[in-house]
Amino acid sequence: MLMTVDFWKSAGEAAIKAAAAAALGVIGADQFLSALTIDWAAVGGIALLAGIVSILTSVAVPTPEVRAVRRMAKRQ
Repeated sequence: MLMTVDFWKSAGEAAIKAAAAAALGVIGADQFLSALTIDWAAVGGIALLAGIVSILTSVAVPTPEVRAVRRMAKRQ
């Protein structure tokens, strides 16, 4: 479950998506055309935080597939 490669691939993919979404949200559509006025440090910090929160959420709140595997393991 938590120690499988598939879990970490999935969690990493979700973290990248969350970081990208947060970065786009901070940049905004009006600033997207002028990259010189964007505070890239703030964008990077918020994107990093979103990625960390996503990883922690993946660990703390397992997907339905992980919950199903855990239920099956308890039955055995």
